[in-house]
Amino acid sequence: MTQVATIVRRQDHTDDLFVLWLRPQHTLTFKAGQYVTIGVRGIERPYSIVSAPCEPLIELFIERVPPNNGGTLTPILHTLRVGDLVTMRSEAKGRFTLNPAARHHVMVATVTGIAPYISMIRQARRESSTADQAIDRYFYVLHGASFANEFVYDRELQRVSEEDPCFLQYVRSVSRPSAERNAQWRGAVGRVNEILEAQLVRWSLAKADTVVYLCGHPGMIGDAERRLAPQGWAIAQEQYWVPRAHQPVGAGA
Repeated sequence: MTQVATIVRRQDHTDDLFVLWLRPQHTLTFKAGQYVTIGVRGIERPYSIVSAPCEPLIELFIERVPPNNGGTLTPILHTLRVGDLVTMRSEAKGRFTLNPAARHHVMVATVTGIAPYISMIRQARRESSTADQAIDRYFYVLHGASFANEFVYDRELQRVSEEDPCFLQYVRSVSRPSAERNAQWRGAVGRVNEILEAQLVRWSLAKADTVVYLCGHPGMIGDAERRLAPQGWAIAQEQYWVPRAHQPVGAGA
């Protein structure tokens, strides 16, 4: 089943990164971490949902992929403005959701791979604020990008971390520290998969009650899995691109 959704807000962060807020014709029920398929002119692609299930709008964090790199829908979405319509599948899908059996949740992402984690964290905060007793869950987010202006949700995550450092630890890292766009950068440097092991040591997490989530570029996911799986870490992953077919999983091109 497909419904219509209206773009009610748009925010551009770089030439290629933008956020859309959609109001679906009918309420979309989903779990934090799942994705929804949207379309324009008959072209459909799945995108991870940024908003929490308790929020009224569907928020999507999108990167425009040029047609010569396999982009089909994102170039069209990049031209849309507030008031424009898209189609939206009436059912959200995906198994990349929070593991309820774990206490510690390590979330590793590249650029738009942060999307499902934002949904999970917002929902967890909402549940904690309405629960009769404290919920024993802790989050550790490691977000990587080439340039500092690609993080987009860093202010939100930093604010949560400052308000409740026991609930959330947040680390950003740029992979191109010498680039002019990173001239003011004073944070961590290196690809997230290359600094992940050191962060796990720093956080002193027990493998028995920890899940490491990997979301974003398949190169990051593959390398992180090769590093962590032999050590016995529990891993969940969501790849945002399948290079051979140029087909997205979790976030469309």
